[in-house]
Amino acid sequence: MTAARRIFHILHAASLPACAAAICILSLAAAPLRAGDIPLNQRQSGYDTMGRDTRAMQDDDTANPATLWLLDGEALWSKKEGAAGKACADCHTDAATSMKGVAARYPAFNTKQNKPLDIEGRINNCRTEHQQAQPLPFENKDLLALTAYVARQSRGMAIAPPPENMQPVVDQGRAIFEKRQGQLNLSCAQCHDDNWGRKLAGSAIPQGHPNGYPLYRLEWQSVGSLQRRLRNCLIGMRAEGYALGSPEYVALEAFLMWRARGMKMESPAVRP
Repeated sequence: MTAARRIFHILHAASLPACAAAICILSLAAAPLRAGDIPLNQRQSGYDTMGRDTRAMQDDDTANPATLWLLDGEALWSKKEGAAGKACADCHTDAATSMKGVAARYPAFNTKQNKPLDIEGRINNCRTEHQQAQPLPFENKDLLALTAYVARQSRGMAIAPPPENMQPVVDQGRAIFEKRQGQLNLSCAQCHDDNWGRKLAGSAIPQGHPNGYPLYRLEWQSVGSLQRRLRNCLIGMRAEGYALGSPEYVALEAFLMWRARGMKMESPAVRP
């Protein structure tokens, strides 16, 4: 059976995300597994490829639906939780000052737990260790609200290069990013490094930078985390995903932040 016929059968039986990924095979079949990293002067935020109306929605906080999550996050910041009866503000005071720049340098290595944590993991670590409260499930509205509120304090700041102790994690994330996966035998790099700017199912392929997360996605009609977006990509590749909060997703986040180093934070952004 020819490659084109195999793709036809995949398209016939696949879900919509898988169909889009299958279409991608036709243009990517001859692409190498690993191309060079995108030059720093050629990097583009997803904002740069959006339509005018979607940009306007992100630019105006009164029109950005993620503002509702920010307001919830602000309230949760001062809410006392757990057996300790503590609020985030009791330790960190004013988030506008204490959280400024934090999201631009996460994931970060937590020496006490001897593992890297992303922002969601750090918030849950504070809940269990300092507030003596239960951790919040990933994609829980409260966790998204707190994460968006913390990330908002870094808007406009440059993503920091990871420290030396994060290099093994970044390397692990790169390996996952460049690995062919799933029934469609695709890697993240084939779309987002090798073919960014080209059209896929009528839409421009983005470079896949994480500088807007958590963000409001029009497709979701909700705020979602970077891990949710990564999981959706794996589903589109018809690959087996990881559990939300897994070390693999954190490693991917770390690599993507390294890949976007120097770019400006936009959280919470809006995307199609």
